[in-house]
Amino acid sequence: MCVIGHAAGVAGTSCALLISACPADADRTEVSLSAGNLRGTSAGGGSNAAVNLAPAPEFLSQTLPRILKMELLLLLSSLSALCVSAEQEVENLSGLSPNPDRDIFVVRENGTTCLMAEFAVKFLIPYDVLALNGIDLITEQASATIPRGAQIAGKCGSSESELHISWLNHAFTFRIFFSKEKHTMGSDGKAKETEVWKINKVQLIYDTSEMTHFISAYNPGKHTASTHHLSALVTPAGRSFVCSAQQTLTLISSDHQKGITVSIYDIQIQPFDIKSDFVFSEPYKCITDQREQLEQTLPLVLGLILGLIIVITISVYHFHLKLSAVQQPQLPRDRSLYKNM
Repeated sequence: MCVIGHAAGVAGTSCALLISACPADADRTEVSLSAGNLRGTSAGGGSNAAVNLAPAPEFLSQTLPRILKMELLLLLSSLSALCVSAEQEVENLSGLSPNPDRDIFVVRENGTTCLMAEFAVKFLIPYDVLALNGIDLITEQASATIPRGAQIAGKCGSSESELHISWLNHAFTFRIFFSKEKHTMGSDGKAKETEVWKINKVQLIYDTSEMTHFISAYNPGKHTASTHHLSALVTPAGRSFVCSAQQTLTLISSDHQKGITVSIYDIQIQPFDIKSDFVFSEPYKCITDQREQLEQTLPLVLGLILGLIIVITISVYHFHLKLSAVQQPQLPRDRSLYKNM
């Protein structure tokens, strides 16, 4: 039996479904129902055959079309649901950033933003080159950043999300993995369970045969560098992480366990619980930014306190002079009265 169905897509994504229950190399059977018998024609594998079936019971001729219709409806509904659930949009909005080094990436599912990331990143990648003597290997270091127009892919979930960024024909692929979990935090001797999200893995796949960054690389090929047991950017659930200061991660590469440095700065990321489309939730500042903000405001606060102390001191001194002048005896202006003193 062959079934053809069609489901229209939504939000810019269309899904045309051509469902066939019989593969190209399998037998195809056409069944027609008459009043009292079934007649089937079967063709497949280059052979044709006509099959005359015995008269079917009346209940079979009435029930079989209903069963086929029900199976068709169930199949179309399930495949339509699968098509809608798989609908996803990814957008590289780096052109909207005033900072040429900062990239903006958005992942949307079912017409709603589910992951947003804005950051600037720099990679320092060591690789081997052959020395001038043609025997020894020396280590050079390649520097790479994400260019405008990089390709992105993403995945959103209730407890796990991912962001994949590729550029230079997939010579580089940068992957960030997020997870949401519950943490038990102690406050005033009382344990309190809170939900947080974090980065639990960062991965960089790079190809040293890409000659723009890896010049004269020895034994070029693809390598994968990953973090191990990472717990970075821990943020309360429902909030976005914001940090202008540089966050440095070290990835261990499959290329002789070389250490790759990933420096991320000017960050704002939210992989879960985005309430408004294309809008970050309440920011959660990193400790480094909080410390820098305190260092910037502390001189101003100390200056205000010192100025207040000076004003109070001068006011007290002035009041003391007035009080002392009132208490001193007044000398007579007539000098003839001095002899009586």
